[in-house]
Amino acid sequence: MTPSQPAKPRHHGDLKTALVEAGVALLSEGGHGALTLRKCAARAGVSHAAPAHHFNGRKGLMTAIVAQGFKLFTQTMLEHRDAADDNPHARLVAVCNGYLAFAQDNQAMAALMFRTEEVFSCDPEFQTASAAAYQVLAEACAPFNAGPAGARGVEVLIWSLVEGYASLARAGTIDTSQTPFADILPRLNLQLR
Repeated sequence: MTPSQPAKPRHHGDLKTALVEAGVALLSEGGHGALTLRKCAARAGVSHAAPAHHFNGRKGLMTAIVAQGFKLFTQTMLEHRDAADDNPHARLVAVCNGYLAFAQDNQAMAALMFRTEEVFSCDPEFQTASAAAYQVLAEACAPFNAGPAGARGVEVLIWSLVEGYASLARAGTIDTSQTPFADILPRLNLQLR
C-alpha cells in the first residue's frame, strides 16, 4: 500500500451480523433489486468480497437475511397474540393481524420470505426460524375443530387466507380499509374443539 492509497476498510466485531443487518436495511429501503453483495459490503463498511466469503455467495447471504426476517415475523405475531384477549378466536385474529402488520411494514422482506429458490432452504438457521414462525400459527389454530381436513388442513387454510390477503394488499388489489381482515376470519365459522 502506498501513501496515496486509502486503507481497505476493516470490520471489527460480528461481521456476519453486520452484513445481515445491512442486507435487511437495503431490502427495506429499496426492495429486492437493491440487495447486492457489493451494496451489503459497502453498507457494512467491508470489502466487496466479504459477503461472498462469509456466506458462500449471494444465496447464503439471502438465507441469513430471510432467517432474520422470519425471526422478526415471529416476534411480531407473538406481540400481537400476547396483547389479545385470552380466548382462542381473539388470539387467532391477533396472530393473523401480526402476520399482516409484519407484511405491511416489511413488504420486500415479506415478498421474499417464501421464495425458496432464493435461499438455501436446508440451512439449519433458516429452518429453525421459519419453523418457529409456523409454530405460532399452528398453536393459534390448535383449539379449533379440524374436521376431516385435520389440524394441518386448518393451519393451511388460515395460512393461505392470511398470506393471500397480505399479497393482495401488497399489490394494491384490495382496499384493506374497506375489507378488513378481522371481518373476514369470523366468516369461516371455526368451531372450538
